[in-house]
Amino acid sequence: MTESHKMRLLRSGATTRRSFLQASAATGIAAAGFSTGLFPRAAYAAPKKGGTLRVAKGHGQTTDTLNPGTFENGFTTALSYGMHGFLTGFAPDGSVAPSLAESWEATPDAKTWRFTLRKGVTFHSGKPLTTEDVIVSINFHRGKDSTSAAAPLVTAIQDVSADGDDTVVFVLDAGNADFPATFTDYHLGILPAKDGKPDWQAKDGCGPYKLVEFQPGVVARFERFKDDWTDERGHFDVIEMLSIVDLNARTTALVSGDVDAIDRLDLKTVGLLARKPGVDINSVAGNQHYTFAMSCNKDPFTDVNVRLALKYAVNREELVEKILFGYGTVGNDHPIGRGQRYFNSELEQRKYDPDKSKFYLKKAGLDSLKVGLSASDAAFGGAVDAAVLFQNSAKDAGIDLQVNRKPNDGYWSDVWMKDPFTAVYWSGRAVEDAMFSTAYKSGAAWNDTFWSNARFDELLIKARAELDEDKRRAMYYEMQEILNMDGGAIIPMFANYVFATNDKVAHGDFATNWDMDGERWMERWWFA
Repeated sequence: MTESHKMRLLRSGATTRRSFLQASAATGIAAAGFSTGLFPRAAYAAPKKGGTLRVAKGHGQTTDTLNPGTFENGFTTALSYGMHGFLTGFAPDGSVAPSLAESWEATPDAKTWRFTLRKGVTFHSGKPLTTEDVIVSINFHRGKDSTSAAAPLVTAIQDVSADGDDTVVFVLDAGNADFPATFTDYHLGILPAKDGKPDWQAKDGCGPYKLVEFQPGVVARFERFKDDWTDERGHFDVIEMLSIVDLNARTTALVSGDVDAIDRLDLKTVGLLARKPGVDINSVAGNQHYTFAMSCNKDPFTDVNVRLALKYAVNREELVEKILFGYGTVGNDHPIGRGQRYFNSELEQRKYDPDKSKFYLKKAGLDSLKVGLSASDAAFGGAVDAAVLFQNSAKDAGIDLQVNRKPNDGYWSDVWMKDPFTAVYWSGRAVEDAMFSTAYKSGAAWNDTFWSNARFDELLIKARAELDEDKRRAMYYEMQEILNMDGGAIIPMFANYVFATNDKVAHGDFATNWDMDGERWMERWWFA
């Protein structure tokens, strides 16, 4: 295989991130005010400006909007990172780096944080960035009436205020050692303020690219913002991002040269694709995981014994082999990846065991079980096939699993969190607290299992504020065990991010926190 076709398997940068966060939280030392952390180029050639990049994403639907609280797929994530600015960002090595905030500092208890804004930042409209823009943008996701998916990430914020023209002060209800990482979330872009609210309808941002066209579920087009605060990002003149959910059409577009990059490859044929001249295959290990979500507020999933029966009825190794084709690892019914800081390495790995499944069915008072599982390849590539494999393995446990194939378009609005048992993908989160808060905290907007556990919620708050490393680790270990035994998510596999580019596309080291270079490919890539 030529150099242009080699596989790239990257590791998490959790150690760097841990050292940085401990220093800034525990000691109150300000983050370094450098601008290059998000875009390190180290051993790579200097980026070149120019050209039109065309990318086909296996995401996007006609119900998408520009409301940042509703972003829910890879298409809107990339759109957000392309057009919006963020207080902080994850560098490819996993560290939290300055962005719109050039520095920050915390009190010793990590309850009060001061973020100093970068000078000279303007929105695409020419409006200067102000503390008011930051305050209204974050407050948009706060409050009891908020419907934002990011609401759980900012519930700890008790007060946001300005101190002078360039400093925003956040007061939390308890210490949070990971607080700067909160603002890397793709929902929390900073938008221009209008009448006390962020004006997302204006299509204005302070990111590296101006949005010039948006057709939901079809296309988004961007132009480079020439007055961006840094010249180290946003190297293409024009970007065209297409929503092509059909896998064959997406792959054909790459091979024919109609697009320069695609995500979510067909892992069955990735070896053949790698043989195509001019195609690079990139495999990046991260926190992405595929799940089967059971609604714990609906029968029969209200019974933990039924949930355990189904967890033991899935053959995880088979799914990794036949769905991921080895591009991933088995999961253990919790969302924390092996490379993460507090991964519970002591928790026994759950394995396929039809007899144990029958045991838990009996504890539930059942001799057999019949349930429907909704799936679509919009959930993840091979989701329908994975559901069929689950159906077959469950038979030996006395479980009749009916696979309900759903349309790709509208899956996330019409099926996910509507049907009681669904196939789901999660890109994961780089910080444990963010993953738990977004998807497992009681009442969270994206708690797609409708699961609630008082002990889990108690530990979530305590662990967030705990600065002692050993105590914090013990809490996160227990939370993973609770999810493993009681949670409503079957998490059978962690999937590598596998995407392809043509050999004209150049880049630095890939980030591992999201697909396609942390979904920051707009700002980080360039043409060789």
